Amino acid sequence: MNITATADKTTNDKVKITVTVSATDVDAAIDGAYKDIAKKYAFQGFRRGRAPRPVINGIVGKQAVFAQATEDLIQNVQPQMLDELDIVAISKPDYGEDPKLVEEHKDFTVEALVSVPPVCELDTYDAPSITMPPEHATDAEIDRQIDQLLSYNTTYEEDKDAKQATESSVVVLDVKNIEGLPEFEGSARQFVLDSPYIPQEFAQGVTGMKLDESKEISWVRKEDKKETPVKVNVTLKTLKRAVKPELTDEFAKKSMGFDTVEKLRDAIKEEIENDKKTSLPSLKEDRVVEAMGEHLKLDEVPEDYQKQVFSELANEFLSQLQRQGATLDMYLASRGIKSDDFLADLHVQAQERARQSLALNAIANKLNLEATEADVEEEFKSVGKDYKKQMAQFKKNGQMPAIRESIRRSKAVKWLVENASVEVVDEVAQANKDAEKKAKAPKKTSKKSADKASSKGAEKKTAKTEK
Repeated sequence: MNITATADKTTNDKVKITVTVSATDVDAAIDGAYKDIAKKYAFQGFRRGRAPRPVINGIVGKQAVFAQATEDLIQNVQPQMLDELDIVAISKPDYGEDPKLVEEHKDFTVEALVSVPPVCELDTYDAPSITMPPEHATDAEIDRQIDQLLSYNTTYEEDKDAKQATESSVVVLDVKNIEGLPEFEGSARQFVLDSPYIPQEFAQGVTGMKLDESKEISWVRKEDKKETPVKVNVTLKTLKRAVKPELTDEFAKKSMGFDTVEKLRDAIKEEIENDKKTSLPSLKEDRVVEAMGEHLKLDEVPEDYQKQVFSELANEFLSQLQRQGATLDMYLASRGIKSDDFLADLHVQAQERARQSLALNAIANKLNLEATEADVEEEFKSVGKDYKKQMAQFKKNGQMPAIRESIRRSKAVKWLVENASVEVVDEVAQANKDAEKKAKAPKKTSKKSADKASSKGAEKKTAKTEK
């Protein structure tokens, strides 16, 4: 199709496009509209598809035919228009409420307003400094893997020293459902209170209970914009503690299939290091991109761009579940996640990805990184032998600008990876150290408790003075 297209930015995230289509293509679109209507409808006295223009004009109306021709022409020209101008549209182009209709034997000009990703700046374009785990397997990483394996053989036994439930206790309860929670009802039901699979309100209600104490717990469950009252009566029967097996040569052989603990550790070490060969390059990419996203000078991501990125994330996730033979409902149920919480988290992820993508665009612009035709062809070659058909289909659909944008971003990521400053840190050992430090730290007294203690101290002091 013979077109002329120009673009002018009206705002940072809007582009005004003016496209002119040749009279020859206009006449072809009008002819196509007449043929389509002749095939679609039965006109008395004529075989389907054979009705002449005057008959169609008299019954359907010439203006209606030209309206269809206009719409068809716009839809056909849109991909070519975006491709020639190399514009990534993040929403459907807006041609106005009542665009003018085509006219026979005349060029057709139409204007469209297109939402595009905003062009942003960074407060620095220097490659970031990041931390990375070492390439070899550390003792802390091996210990964590072994601890995970031992947890599969964890048993629970009565903790005779415990007197009341804490937020991480393993409890045995008699539960009577009063309203809204029939699945929890029963005698001698065991619960791990810090498990993500039980309602937080239920766990908080049990925390602090003493042995043989009974209590009514109630709350309102909010899910899928519905509110369901919940009320249960619980009696604390037993407090338990988790017991992990001791790692010995005998246990390693019996449960893990290795003759000694040393051979088990060697196997785990090899597994971790093989995994790192594939995971560390991706991790490095993720970290440099995440770091640069924090340097984006943008207060708020435009709504249209947010929606597009959210849609991309959701489709990626659903496709991944489909490949695994699972559904979203199955995923949420298996992890005890509410749909509202899932969507809220997905929106947060979309915000982060949007900012990171815009940061990569800014780097690509700063470094003048381009996507050549050879780059585009190489990108499609990676999908298989029929890549030329896929290229043609993407071009037909107006998706080539998005492919070129993706290539420019990939080049920006490559530059960041090659130029980033990296500090190697045993992150598992550091996390263990931080957790140990936190566990030893004295708990902060709430303001309310502090005020109460202060009040009691003042009372004692006053009483002593009076005495």
